[in-house]
Amino acid sequence: MKAHLIGIGGTGMGAVAGLLAAAGHEVRGSDTALYPPMSDQLAALAIPVASGYAADNLAWGPDLVVVGNVHGKDHVEVAAAQARGIPLTSFPAVIGERLLEDRHSIVIAGTHGKTTTTSLVAHILAEAGRDPSFLVGGVPLGFRQGWRLGAGPDFVIEGDEYDSAFFDKGSKFLHYRPRTAVLTSVELDHVDIFSSLEQVREAFRKFVALLPAAGDGGEPGLLVVCADNAEAIAVVEAAARCRVERYAVLDDGQEPPAGVTWSARGIEYTRTGRVAFDVLRDGAVFGRFETLLVGRHNVGNVVAAIAVAHARGVGAEAIRKAVSSFAGVKRRLELRGIAGGVTVLDDYAHHPTAVRETLKALRKRYGERRVIAVYEPRSATSRRRTFQHEFVEAFAHADEVIVGALFDPTRIPKDERFEPERLALDLHQQGTKASYLPEVDAIVRHLAATAAPGDVVVVLSSGSFDGLHDKVLHAIGDAVMPARPTDLEGIRALVARAGLREPIEADDVPSFFVLHNEAGLAAVVALDVYGDEAILRSLAVDPEWRGGGYGWMLADTAIDQARFRGARRIYLLTEIASDFFAAKHGFRVVDRSTVSAAVAASRSFRDTHGSTFVAMRLDL
Repeated sequence: MKAHLIGIGGTGMGAVAGLLAAAGHEVRGSDTALYPPMSDQLAALAIPVASGYAADNLAWGPDLVVVGNVHGKDHVEVAAAQARGIPLTSFPAVIGERLLEDRHSIVIAGTHGKTTTTSLVAHILAEAGRDPSFLVGGVPLGFRQGWRLGAGPDFVIEGDEYDSAFFDKGSKFLHYRPRTAVLTSVELDHVDIFSSLEQVREAFRKFVALLPAAGDGGEPGLLVVCADNAEAIAVVEAAARCRVERYAVLDDGQEPPAGVTWSARGIEYTRTGRVAFDVLRDGAVFGRFETLLVGRHNVGNVVAAIAVAHARGVGAEAIRKAVSSFAGVKRRLELRGIAGGVTVLDDYAHHPTAVRETLKALRKRYGERRVIAVYEPRSATSRRRTFQHEFVEAFAHADEVIVGALFDPTRIPKDERFEPERLALDLHQQGTKASYLPEVDAIVRHLAATAAPGDVVVVLSSGSFDGLHDKVLHAIGDAVMPARPTDLEGIRALVARAGLREPIEADDVPSFFVLHNEAGLAAVVALDVYGDEAILRSLAVDPEWRGGGYGWMLADTAIDQARFRGARRIYLLTEIASDFFAAKHGFRVVDRSTVSAAVAASRSFRDTHGSTFVAMRLDL
């Protein structure tokens, strides 16, 4: 099949392009502009992309044109396809028709938690050796992209209730042929297409009804549903024909309610920052689990993923190990950098429930540190006044709230618009320090002047917020930030100038943290995590800036991130800096023969065997 994708640079469309290409189809596309990471991924797949939209982009004779739901019937390429008699389809339809027929489709649906739960299920199956396929509306940190076509029987897919295309107003998840599914929650959202909660319920009822019953000629389907969400339970009771397992997060000492198959209790935050809890199955202890994900809502997501993995035949111990090593998803409390002791995080939350749970999770992770929430009303729902009052309660969990301007207000009728200034005023009147700052530069100046060492700034937006994260970090100065692909050549040059004999490949970039000062790239360090263990490597400071404390800052950041990723010990190799690491950070020299098999097999240790490098270890 030859497929042309309109808007191929979008996250969803680009992922579909990758899946179709991996399945052996000829794929091309068009878009007005391409940006990393999707531009890099499409280039690596050698998928031709036309710059700009034009009828001639279809001259190559595709069999099918895939249309995203942001493009309408008047789009130039839609019109050209119709004139040429080329069939139109949506990306969820082409996934269902071309990729799911011979797979066991595992669909994760619900108003909240879809991306995290989908990513976690895919991670568990991959770690268990099942080689799953997946499509997720985010970027799991362990996979580094939001799609994969595996050889195994399972296809894990994030089931979105949003509509499919201008010619198909049904929800995307109706195309995904579910055989196993999770329903995390049902709430009013996407108010640009759902005018009432009842319309949302009906969309989910249609989805639940797709799961096969025992008498449908094959294996009955399985639906795992959150017992803590009354709307989700009502949907299931009204529409499910398949086997149902309920899951819940219990309070300490609480017994599982009748009808609950899976539950979590005994939640505690460990010294390393992990969340530990017991999982019960039918009232009996299934195992003690630890996760890097924080918050009660994420414990629920983990329990749902455990239930799915168990149903697909993965053993308890394999599930436990995989849950422990899951690193999370980009834009879900993602670290964007640390400057002057101020931690800047990025989170996609744009619904009041998600905002509330995100801020409550930050309280657990960062204890008594001050939490400053910076909010941009950007999504179709958050730009409407539907949840004007609910956002006040949600943001009250922060110590300070800065509300930015409404994104592109002209797209929302004036009498329906969310009022950001009113949110700030209502918060202030109820005792939460809050301000309305409509200009991004004003927000940057405010944070640079008032944020203090130890503060946590979390930026909540479904978009880029005009680069606010980086602007704040650069305004504070000497920011340590995760490296980007554009840093690759600079990292190579700096490592070489520092006299380190280490080849740096493009795949190494996600492991690096970089420090830029007024002169450019000044210092770098890499952190490789192998489950409970990590390796700190490639610590390099430009000779011009040695003595300024940059090495200490980068090593400290790497150690903190190792804790955040759940590592229990960090190893490193050094020829000349053993005193620095011992005195500043508490590393001790160890015999290289005592390191684990995973550490010994790493490039850092393998390539330096028999050298004069000293092995050191820090227990966290």
